[in-house]
Amino acid sequence: MRCEEGYLCDVCGQDVENIWESDLYLRYVIGLIDPETLHTTKERHIGCNPALAQFIVAAEFTPVTAIGDFCKELLDPRFVQEREMLVTRGWWRLKELATLEGLSILEYPLAEVRERMTKDAE
Repeated sequence: MRCEEGYLCDVCGQDVENIWESDLYLRYVIGLIDPETLHTTKERHIGCNPALAQFIVAAEFTPVTAIGDFCKELLDPRFVQEREMLVTRGWWRLKELATLEGLSILEYPLAEVRERMTKDAE
């Protein structure tokens, strides 16, 4: 997946070497970024966006803690649970995408996001 590799992080300035490290693609696969604006949205590492990264709950992911008003401990527990499920699934999707070839960019998002995109296009 060469086209998704090697973008510079807008926060730390380092390469975002793999799709599973990409905050941009994580936000895209979970439906927070429209495919039409994907190419104009700045890239960063998932860990460089703690407000989103804190919701990834997986043994393979180093936990990130957000500080301040967006710390998940200060948020509604039901919202936190739903967000953890969505963002973690999105991260696993990125891991899966790294092993797949020949997909259209429109096939990257989670199934329910693709379905919503299809309905919105009608």
